[in-house]
Amino acid sequence: MFRPILIALFGALSLVACDRQAATDPYAPRPYVELTHPEWARDAVIYQINTRQFTPEGTFNAARAQLPRLQALGVDILWLMPIHEIGVQNRKGTLGSPYSVRDYYSVNPEFGTMADFRAFVDEAHQLGMYVILDWVANHTAWDNPLVSEHPEWYERDWKGDFHPTPWWDWSDIIDLDYDQPGLRRYMTEAMIYWVREADIDGYRADVAGYVPLDFWETVRRELDAIKPVFMLAEFDQRDVHARAFDATYAWEWNNSMHALAMGRADVGALFGYYSGNQSAWPEDAYRMVYTSNHDQNAWDATEFERFGPAVQAAMVLQFVGEGIPSIYNGQEAGNEEQLEFFEREPIQWREHPHGELLRRLISLKHETRALWNGAAGARMIPVVNSAPMHVFSFARFDDHGGVFAVFNFTGQSQRVTFQHNLHHGDFVEYFSTEAARFDAATELTLPAWSYRVYVRRTPP
Repeated sequence: MFRPILIALFGALSLVACDRQAATDPYAPRPYVELTHPEWARDAVIYQINTRQFTPEGTFNAARAQLPRLQALGVDILWLMPIHEIGVQNRKGTLGSPYSVRDYYSVNPEFGTMADFRAFVDEAHQLGMYVILDWVANHTAWDNPLVSEHPEWYERDWKGDFHPTPWWDWSDIIDLDYDQPGLRRYMTEAMIYWVREADIDGYRADVAGYVPLDFWETVRRELDAIKPVFMLAEFDQRDVHARAFDATYAWEWNNSMHALAMGRADVGALFGYYSGNQSAWPEDAYRMVYTSNHDQNAWDATEFERFGPAVQAAMVLQFVGEGIPSIYNGQEAGNEEQLEFFEREPIQWREHPHGELLRRLISLKHETRALWNGAAGARMIPVVNSAPMHVFSFARFDDHGGVFAVFNFTGQSQRVTFQHNLHHGDFVEYFSTEAARFDAATELTLPAWSYRVYVRRTPP
């Protein structure tokens, strides 16, 4: 019970020591990530909930009934897509986009009431999970009351008219102007409201990079003064990690995995991603790795039959490689299609092998410190093999043990040997539970799109 306190104390003392050293030596390094991650985020897995489609009823109360199942799956952070009332003017589809916010202080009656939402949050907390809300700060619906109450808070085009975000087909929204101090105060106070009144644990910031970074840094300070929060940015840029966001999207990872599965790239695509991750990004930045979310399904139904095995390999790499994993609701049921965005299309829940695979992967991450997020985990160290453009292999170890992982990212069987001795020793393969020993003479045969995760519970 004292471990989180000791970790936080050690981190604070280390930061103070670095600050003192930097004050006397201008060449002394400072930690790039200055914010403090919540301790509960160190080994966390994110689960995204599309409330409209999550249950047949599409309500908070129906979603609350699913919380014990999510606890059993093992997820930690529940990310709810926007829950606010949706604009009517220029609405897309019958129900509209949840990212067209009509009132930041409201609850979409489609989902229930504020009391229903608070009951959802309270039960999630009782079950040991945390809740973050999707926050749309870049734009509002056309009929948000702010349009008439504070028209000066909105951007204008060359004709002096309100306009959607340039270049995107987002005709149901208009952009806000963050050169306005009053807007910044209003938006910050609205975000504080949900932390205070609903006891949520942070936010996922929609198109975060379209909003000035200094605004997000102010928000983070204000929210952390209330309670430790977790902030996820829909953005892929390292600077936001310093004082604003715990996590960002690893778009390059997702794109590389999709290209691998489609046969448009080889393992070199992953070398590029992980090399940049280790060399150009701060170690304590959480980069969210995922195969699907509400607006990006890496493998749709037309591709799934052919490339389905690649999905499983990608899911495994999500959890044993560096990054904070995210699951989109329905993945555990093997959902193969992009869910409707402006209409009702409830997930067709069923028993599926992906459910058990995800449960086991989450358990492995939680119980293996080397697989934790950011600086709490261990770095991936390449283990060079004899088929480097087809087989991806690496080790992640710390003082408590770790894993040696091998992936065949091709549609053909591969037989490989390995160089160096990073992976030598005795292991247990996590999925088969078979014992394995690796030395300089060991060869490994991997069927198409297969993976092996060898676990050792003692230091290398």
